[in-house]
Amino acid sequence: MDLTWNEFERSDMRVGTIIEVNDFPEARKPAFQLTIDFGSEIGIRKSSAQITKRYQKEDLLNRQIVAVVNFPKKQIGKFMSECLVLGAVGEEGDVILLAPDFRIPNGLRIG
Repeated sequence: MDLTWNEFERSDMRVGTIIEVNDFPEARKPAFQLTIDFGSEIGIRKSSAQITKRYQKEDLLNRQIVAVVNFPKKQIGKFMSECLVLGAVGEEGDVILLAPDFRIPNGLRIG
C-alpha cells in the first residue's frame, strides 16, 4: 500500500547523538539501552535497539544516528523506549544503523 505525501510528512525523523549505552539483560532479544541527544528542540530520548550483532557499546558512544521521534512511547520490560532508531535489517536479523555521512547538528530533520 502506497503512502501519501501527507502521511510521509507526519513521520518525524531526526539526527541524534548517542550519549550513553547500557546493556539490556532483561530484553527478550539481545539489545542495548541508548540515551540519545536530539538537540534543544527535541531533547534527550531513550531507546532500546537490537544492534548487538554488529556493534559494541564503545563503538556506539558519540555516534550519530537517525531515529523516528514522534511514535508513542513503548514499555519494554522496566524500560520506556521514547523513539525508534532506524537501521537496515540484514538477512540474519543484524541491524546496520542509518547515519549521516558527516557530523551535523543534533535534531536536524530527515526529509
